[in-house]
Amino acid sequence: MRYLAVDLGAKRTGLAAGDDVLRIVQPVEVLQVPRGPALMDALAKAVDRHGPDALVVGLPINMDGTEGAAAKDVRDFGAALGARLRITVHFHDERLSSFAAEQKLNRTGRTHAEKKALRDALAACAILEDFLAMQRGDRRAGPPADAGGDADDEGVPGGEGPDA
Repeated sequence: MRYLAVDLGAKRTGLAAGDDVLRIVQPVEVLQVPRGPALMDALAKAVDRHGPDALVVGLPINMDGTEGAAAKDVRDFGAALGARLRITVHFHDERLSSFAAEQKLNRTGRTHAEKKALRDALAACAILEDFLAMQRGDRRAGPPADAGGDADDEGVPGGEGPDA
């Protein structure tokens, strides 16, 4: 199955693509669009371009494992996106994904501007890599499972379901 990971941001949204067969994840683009209807349109075009079977949307879980207002906003946005595109949406804990992206970028020797352009797509990579690892039963790469709840939802077609 092919996945498109989405790291939602207020101004930039990172995207990464990968699949559960080869398990190779790569950054694909950063959408420079603020959250709202224009971002929904841009994501619809990205789904057309990349052809995923499902989306994996990063869920901003608090470090204590609880879900706050930001997580609710992401769940609402993901549900609306899934319903509009008629695609399955998985929500996955994104704790420390930006930190992982920053660690990779710090070793590249890139300029600040170059790093900024890649950071969100690399965070989406970290989200998808962790999601795929969990799907195959590998130990979680992110925060320990006992850090709170598990934000992984089974596929929620169109973002509907008890956890949406």
